[in-house]
Amino acid sequence: MNKIITKYLLKNFLKTIFMWVLIFYCFGIILSLFEEIEFFKNFDVSFYTPLLLTSISVPNVIIKILPFIIFISSMWFMVKIRNNKDLLTMKTFGYSNIKIFFILAFTSFFLGFAILFLFNPVISTMSKYYEMTKSKYARDVNHLVSFNKNGLWIKENIENKETRIITAKKIDGFNLLNVSIFHLDENFKLKKKILSKKINIENSTWKLNDVKIFKLNEAFFEEERLEDLSIQSNYDYEKITSLFKNFDTIPLLDVIINYENLVRKGYNKKLLDENLNSWLSYPFFLFMMTAIAAILSMHTLKRSDNIKFIIVGIILCITVFYLKDLSLALGQTDRIPIILSIWSPIIALGFFSFIGVLQINEK
Repeated sequence: MNKIITKYLLKNFLKTIFMWVLIFYCFGIILSLFEEIEFFKNFDVSFYTPLLLTSISVPNVIIKILPFIIFISSMWFMVKIRNNKDLLTMKTFGYSNIKIFFILAFTSFFLGFAILFLFNPVISTMSKYYEMTKSKYARDVNHLVSFNKNGLWIKENIENKETRIITAKKIDGFNLLNVSIFHLDENFKLKKKILSKKINIENSTWKLNDVKIFKLNEAFFEEERLEDLSIQSNYDYEKITSLFKNFDTIPLLDVIINYENLVRKGYNKKLLDENLNSWLSYPFFLFMMTAIAAILSMHTLKRSDNIKFIIVGIILCITVFYLKDLSLALGQTDRIPIILSIWSPIIALGFFSFIGVLQINEK
C-alpha cells in the first residue's frame, strides 16, 4: 500500500507541475510571439521564424520562474488532496504530514538537479541559437560583440561609412590587451590597421599605448609608431562587460569545467561566481518553495477555497523573491560577499521551513 500511495503522490504531483508549466509556457508563447513579430516585421521572413524563436526562447524563461511555478503547483496539489480527503485517507495508512512533505519536496529537489545537468545544456544551446539568429537580423550594435576562444571581437560602424573591427586577446580590468584594429572602407577593403599592446576602455574615449599604425598608401602600407593615441568608440568597459552578464548560452557544466579558462579569457570572476552559485542553489530553492507551500496548505484538514490560499501564497512568494533579489543586490554592490548573498536567503528559508514543517507534523 505504501508503494501505491507514494506512486500516487509522485504521479499526481508531477502531473500538476507539468500542467502549470504548460500554462506558463502558453502564456509565454503568446506574449513573446508579438514581440518577435514586431522585430521581424521589416524583414522578409516567414511566420515560422518568429514562431520558432519564440518557442525556443520561452523554456529559458520557464527555468527562471520555475521556483514560482513549483510553489503554485505545490500549493494547488496539497490543497486539492486536502479538500478531496485524500490527505486524511493517507494519514489512516500511516502517512504523516512530514512524510508527505518530504516526498514532494525531494521530488522538487531532484527535479532541480535534472534541470541543471539534463535540461540546462539543451536550453543553453537553444538560447545560443536564438541569440545567433537574432544577431543576423539585428541592427543594434549590442549584437556586434562576440567573445570566443580567440578573445574579444567588436564590429562597429564609424564615420564615412567605414567599419571598424577590433580584436583583443583578453580583458584585464579596464584594459584590452594585445589589440588589433582594422579600418575597412564601405567596400570592406582594408584602409588602416592599428596595433596596440594595451588599450584603456574605461570610457568611450579609448586610450591606446605602444601603438603601431599601418596606413594604406597606394599599394603599400606605411608604418607609424606612437606612444599614445586616443580614439572614439561606441563602447566602454561597462557596455562591453554588461554583454557578458547573461550566461544563458553557457551550460552549467561548461562553467564548472572551464571556469579558469573563462576567467583567463576576461570573463568577470565575480559574475562567474554569481552564476555558478545561483545554479548550484537552484535545487535547494525549489525544495524550500515546496516547503513554504506545505506550511501554508497542510496546517489543517478542513476544506478551504483554493483561490484564497493561492492568492495568499503568491503574496508570500513575491515577498520571498523580493528579499532574495535584495540580498543579491547587496552582493552585487559589494555590501556582502556575493556567495553569501546567494546562499543566505536559502539558509534563512531553511530555518523558517524547519520550524514550520515541525508544526504541521503535529497537526
